[in-house]
Amino acid sequence: MGQPVRDYLLTLCVTAAVTYLLTGPVRKFAIAVGAMPAIRARDVHREPTPRLGGIAMFGGLCAGLIVADHLFNLKGVFELSNEPRALLSGAALIWLIGVLDDKFEIDALIKLGGQMIAAAVMVIQGLTILWLPIPGVGTVALTQWQGTLLTVALVVITINAVNFVDGLDGLAAGMVCIASAAFFLYAYRLWMGYGIEAAAPATLFAAILMGMCLGFMPHNMHPARIFMGDSGSMLIGLVLAAGAISITGQVDPDLMQIFEGSERGATHAMLPVFIPLVLPLTIIAIPAADLVLAIVRRTWNGQSPFAADRGHLHHRLLEIGHSHSRAVLIMYFWSALIAFGAVGYSVHSASSWIVFVIIAASAVGLVLLLMPRFTPRAPHWANRFVPPRYRHREVEPESASSSSYGEKPALVASGAQQGPSDAQMGEEAVERAPVAVGVSGVNGATAIGARSRFPDRRSIDSSR
Repeated sequence: MGQPVRDYLLTLCVTAAVTYLLTGPVRKFAIAVGAMPAIRARDVHREPTPRLGGIAMFGGLCAGLIVADHLFNLKGVFELSNEPRALLSGAALIWLIGVLDDKFEIDALIKLGGQMIAAAVMVIQGLTILWLPIPGVGTVALTQWQGTLLTVALVVITINAVNFVDGLDGLAAGMVCIASAAFFLYAYRLWMGYGIEAAAPATLFAAILMGMCLGFMPHNMHPARIFMGDSGSMLIGLVLAAGAISITGQVDPDLMQIFEGSERGATHAMLPVFIPLVLPLTIIAIPAADLVLAIVRRTWNGQSPFAADRGHLHHRLLEIGHSHSRAVLIMYFWSALIAFGAVGYSVHSASSWIVFVIIAASAVGLVLLLMPRFTPRAPHWANRFVPPRYRHREVEPESASSSSYGEKPALVASGAQQGPSDAQMGEEAVERAPVAVGVSGVNGATAIGARSRFPDRRSIDSSR
Protein backbone atom coordinates (compact mmCIF):
# COMPACT_ATOMS: atom_id res chain seq x y z
CA MET A 1 0.00 0.00 0.00
CA GLY A 2 2.99 2.26 0.39
CA GLN A 3 4.17 2.22 -3.19
CA PRO A 4 0.97 3.67 -4.71
CA VAL A 5 1.26 6.56 -2.26
CA ARG A 6 4.81 7.27 -3.44
CA ASP A 7 3.69 7.08 -7.06
CA TYR A 8 0.86 9.50 -6.40
CA LEU A 9 3.23 11.82 -4.56
CA LEU A 10 5.67 11.72 -7.48
CA THR A 11 2.87 12.47 -9.94
CA LEU A 12 1.67 15.35 -7.78
CA CYS A 13 5.18 16.83 -7.46
CA VAL A 14 5.89 16.59 -11.19
CA THR A 15 2.56 18.21 -12.02
CA ALA A 16 3.19 21.01 -9.52
CA ALA A 17 6.77 21.58 -10.72
CA VAL A 18 5.81 21.75 -14.40
CA THR A 19 2.92 24.11 -13.65
CA TYR A 20 5.13 26.34 -11.51
CA LEU A 21 7.96 26.52 -14.04
CA LEU A 22 5.64 27.19 -16.98
CA THR A 23 3.71 29.99 -15.27
CA GLY A 24 6.56 32.52 -15.54
CA PRO A 25 7.03 32.18 -19.33
CA VAL A 26 3.24 32.07 -19.77
CA ARG A 27 2.94 35.38 -17.92
CA LYS A 28 5.43 37.01 -20.30
CA PHE A 29 3.58 35.51 -23.25
CA ALA A 30 0.24 36.84 -21.98
CA ILE A 31 1.68 40.34 -21.65
CA ALA A 32 3.19 40.13 -25.15
CA VAL A 33 -0.08 39.08 -26.81
CA GLY A 34 -2.16 41.59 -24.85
CA ALA A 35 -4.15 39.12 -22.74
CA MET A 36 -4.28 41.70 -19.98
CA PRO A 37 -7.71 43.39 -20.02
CA ALA A 38 -8.45 46.72 -18.43
CA ILE A 39 -9.86 46.76 -14.91
CA ARG A 40 -13.64 46.34 -14.82
CA ALA A 41 -16.12 47.67 -12.27
CA ARG A 42 -16.50 44.27 -10.60
CA ASP A 43 -12.76 43.59 -10.29
CA VAL A 44 -11.00 43.72 -6.93
CA HIS A 45 -7.42 44.17 -8.18
CA ARG A 46 -6.26 47.69 -9.05
CA GLU A 47 -3.73 47.05 -11.78
CA PRO A 48 -4.08 45.27 -15.13
CA THR A 49 -2.90 41.70 -14.64
CA PRO A 50 -2.19 39.12 -17.36
CA ARG A 51 -4.41 36.06 -17.71
CA LEU A 52 -3.83 32.77 -19.55
CA GLY A 53 -2.54 31.01 -16.45
CA GLY A 54 -4.54 28.01 -17.63
CA ILE A 55 -1.85 27.35 -20.25
CA ALA A 56 0.62 26.43 -17.51
CA MET A 57 -1.99 24.39 -15.67
CA PHE A 58 -2.81 22.41 -18.80
CA GLY A 59 0.90 21.72 -19.24
CA GLY A 60 0.99 20.38 -15.70
CA LEU A 61 -2.01 18.17 -16.42
CA CYS A 62 -0.33 16.65 -19.46
CA ALA A 63 2.92 16.13 -17.56
CA GLY A 64 1.10 14.41 -14.70
CA LEU A 65 -0.72 12.02 -17.01
CA ILE A 66 2.50 11.18 -18.89
CA VAL A 67 4.40 10.45 -15.68
CA ALA A 68 1.57 8.34 -14.25
CA ASP A 69 1.45 6.31 -17.47
CA HIS A 70 5.08 5.25 -16.90
CA LEU A 71 4.80 4.36 -13.19
CA PHE A 72 4.45 0.70 -12.29
CA ASN A 73 1.55 1.10 -9.85
CA LEU A 74 -0.40 3.61 -11.95
CA LYS A 75 0.02 2.49 -15.54
CA GLY A 76 -2.73 -0.06 -14.99
CA VAL A 77 -5.20 2.83 -14.83
CA PHE A 78 -4.44 3.58 -18.49
CA GLU A 79 -4.52 -0.08 -19.50
CA LEU A 80 -7.80 -1.02 -17.86
CA SER A 81 -9.70 2.25 -18.31
CA ASN A 82 -10.19 4.84 -21.02
CA GLU A 83 -11.08 7.56 -18.52
CA PRO A 84 -7.66 9.31 -18.50
CA ARG A 85 -7.84 9.72 -22.28
CA ALA A 86 -11.42 10.94 -22.00
CA LEU A 87 -10.35 13.49 -19.41
CA LEU A 88 -7.48 14.72 -21.58
CA SER A 89 -9.76 15.11 -24.61
CA GLY A 90 -12.39 17.09 -22.71
CA ALA A 91 -9.75 19.14 -20.92
CA ALA A 92 -8.03 20.09 -24.18
CA LEU A 93 -11.31 21.33 -25.64
CA ILE A 94 -12.39 23.33 -22.61
CA TRP A 95 -8.87 24.74 -22.25
CA LEU A 96 -8.87 25.94 -25.86
CA ILE A 97 -12.21 27.68 -25.34
CA GLY A 98 -10.87 29.31 -22.19
CA VAL A 99 -7.74 30.57 -23.94
CA LEU A 100 -9.86 32.18 -26.65
CA ASP A 101 -12.06 33.79 -24.01
CA ASP A 102 -9.08 35.15 -22.07
CA LYS A 103 -7.81 36.82 -25.23
CA PHE A 104 -10.96 37.78 -27.14
CA GLU A 105 -13.80 37.75 -24.52
CA ILE A 106 -16.15 35.36 -26.30
CA ASP A 107 -19.89 35.29 -25.57
CA ALA A 108 -21.16 33.49 -22.45
CA LEU A 109 -23.55 31.29 -24.44
CA ILE A 110 -20.68 30.15 -26.66
CA LYS A 111 -18.72 29.17 -23.58
CA LEU A 112 -21.73 27.29 -22.25
CA GLY A 113 -22.02 25.40 -25.52
CA GLY A 114 -18.32 24.59 -25.39
CA GLN A 115 -18.68 23.22 -21.87
CA MET A 116 -21.48 20.93 -23.01
CA ILE A 117 -19.44 19.72 -25.98
CA ALA A 118 -16.44 19.02 -23.73
CA ALA A 119 -18.67 16.99 -21.42
CA ALA A 120 -20.12 15.11 -24.40
CA VAL A 121 -16.59 14.28 -25.61
CA MET A 122 -15.87 12.64 -22.27
CA VAL A 123 -19.18 10.76 -22.36
CA ILE A 124 -18.43 9.37 -25.82
CA GLN A 125 -15.12 7.97 -24.54
CA GLY A 126 -16.67 6.27 -21.55
CA LEU A 127 -16.40 8.82 -18.72
CA THR A 128 -20.06 8.91 -17.79
CA ILE A 129 -22.48 8.03 -15.01
CA LEU A 130 -23.69 4.46 -15.48
CA TRP A 131 -25.90 4.00 -12.41
CA LEU A 132 -27.07 5.75 -9.28
CA PRO A 133 -27.37 4.26 -5.78
CA ILE A 134 -30.77 5.39 -4.45
CA PRO A 135 -31.75 4.84 -0.79
CA GLY A 136 -34.55 2.32 -0.38
CA VAL A 137 -34.33 1.25 -4.01
CA GLY A 138 -30.77 0.11 -4.54
CA THR A 139 -28.55 0.56 -7.56
CA VAL A 140 -30.52 1.91 -10.52
CA ALA A 141 -29.00 1.52 -13.97
CA LEU A 142 -29.36 4.57 -16.20
CA THR A 143 -30.12 4.61 -19.87
CA GLN A 144 -27.61 6.12 -22.23
CA TRP A 145 -29.53 9.39 -22.51
CA GLN A 146 -30.10 9.66 -18.78
CA GLY A 147 -26.43 9.09 -18.03
CA THR A 148 -25.37 11.59 -20.69
CA LEU A 149 -27.71 14.34 -19.48
CA LEU A 150 -26.71 13.85 -15.84
CA THR A 151 -23.01 13.84 -16.73
CA VAL A 152 -23.26 17.00 -18.81
CA ALA A 153 -25.25 18.74 -16.08
CA LEU A 154 -22.68 17.88 -13.41
CA VAL A 155 -19.78 19.04 -15.60
CA VAL A 156 -21.44 22.36 -16.47
CA ILE A 157 -22.43 23.05 -12.85
CA THR A 158 -18.96 22.30 -11.50
CA ILE A 159 -17.16 24.33 -14.17
CA ASN A 160 -19.32 27.40 -13.61
CA ALA A 161 -19.19 27.06 -9.83
CA VAL A 162 -15.39 27.18 -9.91
CA ASN A 163 -15.45 29.97 -12.49
CA PHE A 164 -17.80 32.09 -10.35
CA VAL A 165 -15.65 31.78 -7.24
CA ASP A 166 -12.51 32.88 -9.09
CA GLY A 167 -12.71 36.48 -7.90
CA LEU A 168 -9.81 36.96 -5.46
CA ASP A 169 -6.12 36.20 -5.75
CA GLY A 170 -5.51 32.54 -4.99
CA LEU A 171 -9.13 31.82 -4.08
CA ALA A 172 -10.19 29.38 -6.79
CA ALA A 173 -6.87 27.50 -6.86
CA GLY A 174 -6.83 27.11 -3.09
CA MET A 175 -10.46 26.00 -2.76
CA VAL A 176 -10.13 23.46 -5.56
CA CYS A 177 -6.88 22.18 -4.03
CA ILE A 178 -8.65 21.65 -0.70
CA ALA A 179 -11.54 19.91 -2.45
CA SER A 180 -9.24 17.64 -4.45
CA ALA A 181 -7.27 16.73 -1.30
CA ALA A 182 -10.47 15.59 0.42
CA PHE A 183 -11.56 13.78 -2.71
CA PHE A 184 -8.19 12.02 -2.96
CA LEU A 185 -8.50 10.66 0.57
CA TYR A 186 -11.96 9.30 -0.13
CA ALA A 187 -11.12 7.77 -3.51
CA TYR A 188 -7.86 6.25 -2.24
CA ARG A 189 -9.75 4.62 0.62
CA LEU A 190 -12.16 2.99 -1.82
CA TRP A 191 -9.37 1.73 -4.05
CA MET A 192 -6.77 0.53 -1.56
CA GLY A 193 -9.03 -0.08 1.43
CA TYR A 194 -11.70 -2.05 -0.40
CA GLY A 195 -9.84 -3.15 -3.52
CA ILE A 196 -12.26 -1.42 -5.91
CA GLU A 197 -10.21 -0.82 -9.06
CA ALA A 198 -12.88 1.46 -10.54
CA ALA A 199 -11.88 4.13 -8.00
CA ALA A 200 -8.28 4.29 -9.30
CA PRO A 201 -8.91 6.88 -12.09
CA ALA A 202 -10.63 9.27 -9.69
CA THR A 203 -7.70 8.96 -7.27
CA LEU A 204 -5.27 9.83 -10.05
CA PHE A 205 -7.37 12.79 -11.20
CA ALA A 206 -7.44 14.18 -7.65
CA ALA A 207 -3.65 13.88 -7.24
CA ILE A 208 -3.01 15.64 -10.56
CA LEU A 209 -5.52 18.37 -9.74
CA MET A 210 -3.77 19.05 -6.44
CA GLY A 211 -0.47 19.40 -8.31
CA MET A 212 -1.96 21.83 -10.83
CA CYS A 213 -3.31 24.08 -8.08
CA LEU A 214 -0.23 23.91 -5.85
CA GLY A 215 2.07 24.74 -8.74
CA PHE A 216 0.04 27.77 -9.78
CA MET A 217 -0.73 29.22 -6.34
CA PRO A 218 2.71 30.81 -5.65
CA HIS A 219 2.20 33.03 -8.71
CA ASN A 220 -1.46 33.69 -7.93
CA MET A 221 -1.42 34.55 -4.22
CA HIS A 222 -2.08 38.17 -3.29
CA PRO A 223 -0.81 40.29 -4.93
CA ALA A 224 -1.18 38.06 -7.97
CA ARG A 225 1.28 38.31 -10.82
CA ILE A 226 -0.96 36.33 -13.15
CA PHE A 227 -4.57 35.11 -13.20
CA MET A 228 -5.62 31.65 -14.28
CA GLY A 229 -8.45 33.16 -16.35
CA ASP A 230 -11.25 31.09 -17.80
CA SER A 231 -8.65 28.82 -19.37
CA GLY A 232 -7.62 27.76 -15.88
CA SER A 233 -10.86 27.98 -13.89
CA MET A 234 -12.86 25.97 -16.43
CA LEU A 235 -10.03 23.45 -16.72
CA ILE A 236 -9.77 22.68 -13.00
CA GLY A 237 -13.55 22.64 -12.75
CA LEU A 238 -13.73 20.01 -15.48
CA VAL A 239 -11.02 17.86 -13.84
CA LEU A 240 -12.86 18.04 -10.51
CA ALA A 241 -16.12 17.06 -12.20
CA ALA A 242 -14.41 14.16 -14.00
CA GLY A 243 -13.27 12.70 -10.69
CA ALA A 244 -16.75 13.08 -9.23
CA ILE A 245 -18.34 11.37 -12.24
CA SER A 246 -15.83 8.53 -12.16
CA ILE A 247 -16.29 7.63 -8.51
CA THR A 248 -20.02 8.36 -8.26
CA GLY A 249 -21.36 6.78 -11.41
CA GLN A 250 -18.93 3.93 -12.04
CA VAL A 251 -18.15 2.52 -8.57
CA ASP A 252 -20.81 -0.09 -7.77
CA PRO A 253 -21.91 0.30 -4.12
CA ASP A 254 -22.92 -3.38 -4.02
CA LEU A 255 -19.22 -4.29 -4.05
CA MET A 256 -18.93 -2.88 -0.56
CA GLN A 257 -21.14 -5.66 0.82
CA ILE A 258 -18.38 -8.17 0.12
CA PHE A 259 -16.13 -6.47 2.61
CA GLU A 260 -18.61 -5.06 5.09
CA GLY A 261 -20.56 -8.27 5.47
CA SER A 262 -24.01 -6.71 5.48
CA GLU A 263 -26.13 -4.32 3.52
CA ARG A 264 -26.36 -1.96 6.50
CA GLY A 265 -22.58 -1.86 6.83
CA ALA A 266 -22.23 -1.13 3.14
CA THR A 267 -24.72 1.69 3.44
CA HIS A 268 -22.74 3.31 6.26
CA ALA A 269 -19.44 2.92 4.39
CA MET A 270 -20.78 4.42 1.20
CA LEU A 271 -23.01 7.03 2.83
CA PRO A 272 -21.83 10.12 0.88
CA VAL A 273 -22.14 8.28 -2.43
CA PHE A 274 -25.32 6.42 -1.52
CA ILE A 275 -27.26 9.63 -2.06
CA PRO A 276 -26.52 10.53 -5.71
CA LEU A 277 -23.67 12.97 -6.13
CA VAL A 278 -23.73 14.13 -2.50
CA LEU A 279 -19.99 13.90 -1.96
CA PRO A 280 -19.03 15.84 -5.12
CA LEU A 281 -21.54 18.54 -4.27
CA THR A 282 -20.31 18.85 -0.68
CA ILE A 283 -16.76 19.23 -1.95
CA ILE A 284 -17.79 22.21 -4.10
CA ALA A 285 -20.44 23.36 -1.62
CA ILE A 286 -19.11 26.92 -1.28
CA PRO A 287 -18.68 27.54 -5.06
CA ALA A 288 -22.03 25.87 -5.74
CA ALA A 289 -23.77 28.04 -3.13
CA ASP A 290 -22.18 31.14 -4.67
CA LEU A 291 -23.37 30.00 -8.10
CA VAL A 292 -26.97 29.50 -6.94
CA LEU A 293 -27.06 32.82 -5.08
CA ALA A 294 -25.63 34.64 -8.10
CA ILE A 295 -28.26 33.18 -10.44
CA VAL A 296 -31.09 34.03 -8.03
CA ARG A 297 -29.75 37.54 -7.42
CA ARG A 298 -29.30 38.37 -11.10
CA THR A 299 -32.62 36.89 -12.14
CA TRP A 300 -34.41 38.76 -9.35
CA ASN A 301 -32.84 42.02 -10.56
CA GLY A 302 -33.92 41.35 -14.14
CA GLN A 303 -30.39 40.58 -15.35
CA SER A 304 -28.99 37.66 -17.27
CA PRO A 305 -27.70 34.82 -15.06
CA PHE A 306 -24.37 35.21 -16.89
CA ALA A 307 -24.10 38.97 -16.21
CA ALA A 308 -21.08 39.61 -13.98
CA ASP A 309 -21.45 41.64 -10.80
CA ARG A 310 -19.76 42.31 -7.45
CA GLY A 311 -22.18 40.48 -5.21
CA HIS A 312 -20.30 37.21 -4.73
CA LEU A 313 -19.46 35.85 -1.29
CA HIS A 314 -15.85 37.01 -1.44
CA HIS A 315 -16.94 40.52 -2.43
CA ARG A 316 -19.23 40.67 0.61
CA LEU A 317 -16.41 39.57 2.89
CA LEU A 318 -14.37 42.52 1.64
CA GLU A 319 -17.29 44.88 2.17
CA ILE A 320 -17.80 43.99 5.83
CA GLY A 321 -14.18 44.80 6.57
CA HIS A 322 -12.05 41.73 5.94
CA SER A 323 -8.75 42.21 4.19
CA HIS A 324 -8.03 40.46 0.91
CA SER A 325 -5.88 37.76 2.51
CA ARG A 326 -8.28 37.15 5.39
CA ALA A 327 -11.27 36.84 3.05
CA VAL A 328 -9.41 34.17 1.09
CA LEU A 329 -8.43 32.29 4.26
CA ILE A 330 -12.03 32.35 5.51
CA MET A 331 -13.24 30.83 2.25
CA TYR A 332 -10.48 28.21 2.57
CA PHE A 333 -11.64 27.39 6.08
CA TRP A 334 -15.26 26.80 5.15
CA SER A 335 -14.32 24.75 2.10
CA ALA A 336 -12.05 22.52 4.17
CA LEU A 337 -14.63 22.16 6.93
CA ILE A 338 -17.37 21.00 4.55
CA ALA A 339 -15.19 18.80 2.32
CA PHE A 340 -13.18 17.04 5.04
CA GLY A 341 -16.23 16.89 7.29
CA ALA A 342 -18.12 14.94 4.61
CA VAL A 343 -15.17 12.61 4.05
CA GLY A 344 -14.69 12.07 7.79
CA TYR A 345 -18.36 11.32 8.28
CA SER A 346 -18.26 8.81 5.42
CA VAL A 347 -15.46 6.92 7.18
CA HIS A 348 -17.03 6.93 10.65
CA SER A 349 -20.69 7.66 10.04
CA ALA A 350 -21.67 6.06 13.34
CA SER A 351 -19.36 8.29 15.42
CA SER A 352 -21.11 11.25 16.97
CA TRP A 353 -17.86 13.03 17.88
CA ILE A 354 -17.34 13.99 14.24
CA VAL A 355 -20.57 15.96 14.32
CA PHE A 356 -19.46 17.80 17.48
CA VAL A 357 -16.09 18.63 15.90
CA ILE A 358 -17.83 20.05 12.83
CA ILE A 359 -20.17 22.12 15.01
CA ALA A 360 -17.26 23.47 17.07
CA ALA A 361 -15.26 24.34 13.96
CA SER A 362 -18.32 26.07 12.50
CA ALA A 363 -18.59 28.19 15.65
CA VAL A 364 -14.93 29.19 15.27
CA GLY A 365 -15.61 30.12 11.65
CA LEU A 366 -18.56 32.31 12.65
CA VAL A 367 -16.39 34.11 15.22
CA LEU A 368 -13.81 34.82 12.51
CA LEU A 369 -16.54 36.23 10.29
CA LEU A 370 -17.62 38.63 13.06
CA MET A 371 -14.08 39.88 13.77
CA PRO A 372 -12.90 41.45 10.51
CA ARG A 373 -10.64 44.00 12.23
CA PHE A 374 -8.76 41.53 14.40
CA THR A 375 -5.12 41.14 13.36
CA PRO A 376 -3.28 38.24 15.05
CA ARG A 377 0.35 38.67 16.06
CA ALA A 378 2.96 35.97 15.88
CA PRO A 379 5.42 35.37 18.75
CA HIS A 380 8.70 37.25 18.60
CA TRP A 381 10.64 34.11 17.73
CA ALA A 382 8.43 33.60 14.64
CA ASN A 383 8.95 37.07 13.18
CA ARG A 384 11.27 35.74 10.50
CA PHE A 385 8.76 33.18 9.27
CA VAL A 386 5.51 35.17 8.97
CA PRO A 387 4.44 38.04 6.67
CA PRO A 388 5.40 41.54 7.89
CA ARG A 389 1.83 42.47 8.83
CA TYR A 390 1.75 39.74 11.52
CA ARG A 391 5.08 40.63 13.14
CA HIS A 392 5.63 42.36 16.47
CA ARG A 393 7.13 45.71 15.63
CA GLU A 394 9.02 48.08 17.86
CA VAL A 395 9.36 51.82 17.45
CA GLU A 396 12.89 52.47 16.21
CA PRO A 397 14.73 55.30 14.50
CA GLU A 398 13.99 55.62 10.82
CA SER A 399 17.42 54.36 9.71
CA ALA A 400 17.32 51.32 11.98
CA SER A 401 13.79 50.47 10.94
CA SER A 402 14.68 50.73 7.28
CA SER A 403 17.75 48.55 7.64
CA SER A 404 16.01 45.94 9.81
CA TYR A 405 12.84 45.35 7.87
CA GLY A 406 13.42 47.05 4.57
CA GLU A 407 9.83 48.35 4.48
CA LYS A 408 10.24 52.10 4.93
CA PRO A 409 11.56 52.70 1.39
CA ALA A 410 8.70 50.62 -0.02
CA LEU A 411 6.17 52.79 1.76
CA VAL A 412 7.86 55.94 0.57
CA ALA A 413 7.89 54.68 -3.01
CA SER A 414 4.18 53.99 -2.78
CA GLY A 415 3.37 57.45 -1.46
CA ALA A 416 2.39 56.30 2.07
CA GLN A 417 2.37 58.72 4.99
CA GLN A 418 5.25 58.23 7.44
CA GLY A 419 5.10 58.61 11.19
CA PRO A 420 4.98 56.64 14.40
CA SER A 421 1.74 54.93 13.31
CA ASP A 422 3.67 53.10 10.59
CA ALA A 423 5.20 50.78 13.19
CA GLN A 424 2.06 50.33 15.28
CA MET A 425 -1.09 50.35 13.19
CA GLY A 426 -0.40 47.01 11.44
CA GLU A 427 -2.19 45.71 8.41
CA GLU A 428 -5.20 48.03 8.53
CA ALA A 429 -3.01 51.11 8.66
CA VAL A 430 -1.09 49.89 5.66
CA GLU A 431 -4.28 49.25 3.71
CA ARG A 432 -5.65 52.74 4.49
CA ALA A 433 -2.45 54.47 3.47
CA PRO A 434 -2.90 56.67 0.38
CA VAL A 435 -1.42 55.36 -2.82
CA ALA A 436 -0.05 57.52 -5.58
CA VAL A 437 -2.31 57.76 -8.62
CA GLY A 438 -1.02 56.73 -12.01
CA VAL A 439 1.48 54.07 -11.01
CA SER A 440 -0.52 51.14 -12.36
CA GLY A 441 1.50 51.08 -15.53
CA VAL A 442 4.80 50.84 -13.65
CA ASN A 443 4.40 48.49 -10.71
CA GLY A 444 2.41 45.37 -9.96
CA ALA A 445 1.94 42.61 -12.47
CA THR A 446 2.38 44.76 -15.55
CA ALA A 447 6.14 45.30 -15.39
CA ILE A 448 9.29 44.14 -13.66
CA GLY A 449 9.48 45.87 -10.32
CA ALA A 450 8.03 46.06 -6.87
CA ARG A 451 4.45 44.90 -6.56
CA SER A 452 1.87 46.94 -4.73
CA ARG A 453 0.89 45.61 -1.29
CA PHE A 454 -2.18 47.83 -0.91
CA PRO A 455 -5.41 46.05 -1.93
CA ASP A 456 -8.46 48.06 -2.85
CA ARG A 457 -11.02 48.36 -0.05
CA ARG A 458 -13.83 50.12 -1.93
CA SER A 459 -17.40 49.03 -1.48
CA ILE A 460 -18.90 46.64 -3.98
CA ASP A 461 -21.14 49.36 -5.38
CA SER A 462 -18.31 51.69 -6.29
CA SER A 463 -17.08 52.10 -9.84
CA ARG A 464 -13.48 52.17 -10.87
